[in-house]
Amino acid sequence: MQNAPETSLVGTEYEVEVGPVAHGGHCVARTEGGRVLFVRHALPGERVVARVTEGGEDSRFLRADAVTVLEASKDRVEAPCPYSGPGRCGGCDWQHAKPGAQRRLKGEVIAEQLQRLAGLTPEQAGWDGTVMPAPGDKLPAGEVPAWRTRVQYAVDPEGRAGLRKHRSHEVQPVDHCMIAAPGVTELGIEKQDWPQMATVEAIAATGSHDRQVVLTPRPGGRLPLVELDRPVSVLRVEERDGSVHRVHGRAFVRERADDRTYRVGMGGFWQVHPGAADLLVKAVMQGLLPRKGDMALDLYCGVGLFAGALADRVGDKGAVLGIESGKRAVEDARHNLQDFDRVRIEQGKVESVLPRTGITEVDIVVLDPPRAGAGKQTVRHLASLGARRIAYVACDPAALARDLAYFHESGYRPRTLRAFDLFPMTHHVECVAILEPAEKGR
Repeated sequence: MQNAPETSLVGTEYEVEVGPVAHGGHCVARTEGGRVLFVRHALPGERVVARVTEGGEDSRFLRADAVTVLEASKDRVEAPCPYSGPGRCGGCDWQHAKPGAQRRLKGEVIAEQLQRLAGLTPEQAGWDGTVMPAPGDKLPAGEVPAWRTRVQYAVDPEGRAGLRKHRSHEVQPVDHCMIAAPGVTELGIEKQDWPQMATVEAIAATGSHDRQVVLTPRPGGRLPLVELDRPVSVLRVEERDGSVHRVHGRAFVRERADDRTYRVGMGGFWQVHPGAADLLVKAVMQGLLPRKGDMALDLYCGVGLFAGALADRVGDKGAVLGIESGKRAVEDARHNLQDFDRVRIEQGKVESVLPRTGITEVDIVVLDPPRAGAGKQTVRHLASLGARRIAYVACDPAALARDLAYFHESGYRPRTLRAFDLFPMTHHVECVAILEPAEKGR
């Protein structure tokens, strides 16, 4: 006999007291009946009317939007962006919070994840509990830093560019994204029609005047003639395999960090905040303190940002091995670091390539894994190499905390942890943890 379908609660409204912030850009609340709500557009301590957006009678929790604020937090501001709010753009999570409050909320999320997943207090993690603003981002409440140098616009069926609504494929058309960097805004993507396109990604390099647009057509869609407000190169994502091909102009943009220029090809990964690459290199190098002659690893190395910084510092008698899974990124890394004989870049997944290298010991390690983290297998292998210090760059505090727990099992502990607000207005936060063998003591 088939089970009866679950009764949807979407649209149901509850008056609730908002509890603590949770990982993911929402706060936790409970109804009088004890049902758990994950509420967006709210702040801790507020009393709100929350309208359910997802979930039913049998759901473990419900997702909801705060549609009426009955008692506001002192940290609340009027959202500067007209597209922010319940049922609108899902790109920003904290437009309604003062900048300092946003950083405190992110700090609370990091602390909660460290405690829950790694059993660490901030003190045990070597962290002072603060989330630092990025250079130039300390603005008054009501002002929004224009930081996002890469914006992927979704395109609605009418060909209008916009941004997706929260947890939805539905597109919110926009005429201006407030967090987009000036180099993105000046392209005028939102003013154009994009018939037959699924997405339009705009890239504005900060190390040069290079501008790039990456077009993903709908199935069977033909590319439009691209006439934007600034000179721009155009790339196309192929429908059959997702590969990226040059249509017009350069296939890459030039970025700059740590006094080096990096080629980033075919829409490849580079830190999105204009100050991020330099800031992270500085944090990692201050933590690792590379020495002449060191053997270093750069895992998930992308186009070679940290490998280049390490190569500069370990000198002619040192060596750097970078590992990266993306074929195009490996080509770029080899190009970017071709003047260093002491650098080798290998292509493949870290968990597969690292054991095959035959390396049994290293001095220092940088790893900057994707959002899912490095995982137990890779952490155990790294710990067996006996590095005196490991720098872990993390864009997800939950993945960082899980991996710190694996490092603890393998004999490494955090010496310091620093957190940076490289994604203002969103729930995302970047952390740099420096690890060392536990027996070294404080």
